[in-house]
Amino acid sequence: MQTPTPPVFPGPETGLRWRSIDVEDVDAWYALIRRMADADKPGWVEDRRDLEQALETTSGDPARDTLIGLDRDGTARAYGRIALNPGSEIGSGFGGVDPQWRRRGIGAAIVRWQESRLRERLLTEHRKHGVLRTYAEEANASQVALLESSGAQVVRYFTEMSRPLDAGLPDAELPEGMEFATFSEENSDAIRRAHNEAFRDHWGSEPRNKERWGFTVSHPEFRPQWSFAVLDAGSGEVAAYQLASFDPESKEIHGYTEGYTMLLGVRRDWRGRKLAPAMLREAMRRFREDGMEHAGLGVDTENPSGALGLYESLGYQPTHREVVFDKTVL
Repeated sequence: MQTPTPPVFPGPETGLRWRSIDVEDVDAWYALIRRMADADKPGWVEDRRDLEQALETTSGDPARDTLIGLDRDGTARAYGRIALNPGSEIGSGFGGVDPQWRRRGIGAAIVRWQESRLRERLLTEHRKHGVLRTYAEEANASQVALLESSGAQVVRYFTEMSRPLDAGLPDAELPEGMEFATFSEENSDAIRRAHNEAFRDHWGSEPRNKERWGFTVSHPEFRPQWSFAVLDAGSGEVAAYQLASFDPESKEIHGYTEGYTMLLGVRRDWRGRKLAPAMLREAMRRFREDGMEHAGLGVDTENPSGALGLYESLGYQPTHREVVFDKTVL
């Protein structure tokens, strides 16, 4: 059995001083995220709460699973972190470099650290296999090139889609015996369990425990009034669900305000009843009622359920794509 080797932080050749991230770094870390976003123009930008949650989750130890690079003035110029859910062999990599500090090998150094730290965790937790998974926007040529040069392979594409709401809503109603129930604290855990069942056969999906679910439904962008379950009136069970969010920067990023379907699922016993189009119509209605100009969502381009075609038939059009890279580390 291999012996875990502690990872080494990037060295002084990067021109930065490296250490792990703590709660007092959130302001500086967020400022770095904003500078990166101004240059890269991503379709979505992490907010402060996302960074705080990254330091709170049990999927990582901030003291060992994060790093931040500071210049001589103490300004954050680069960061990296990994996350590994309990029982998983797939770790997630996150990171970035200040636009003014790119093309110095710093990004490559962060990726090497991510690989070595994930390998150490996997070996410590007695895993036999392990993969570092990273998401990149297809339009971000420098990040794509960095991941390709690291030896990572493209394994999936996800397409972001949007639909204007100034036209009529699609003709899609719930079948008889089904009803909508707006998200609440009372039905939250039932929806969580329905999500875990619905996504059990989806590529790359892992069960959401109560902690991860809590992060999702307590996030400032989550909109409970736009989110709901579909209940089977006969049994009272959650047959399907849709959770929605609102990014206050959507107008600046896309040119329109957008209600976003972040999670949508139908449990196996209720598939084939056209619940998904009915849910999306209801989501559009709620978005429009609250003044949104568009409805958006993301889809696994290779989803065998035909989701991409369904969304196109409802008026959604592609806006940009994310590329998923995997690198075997164990």
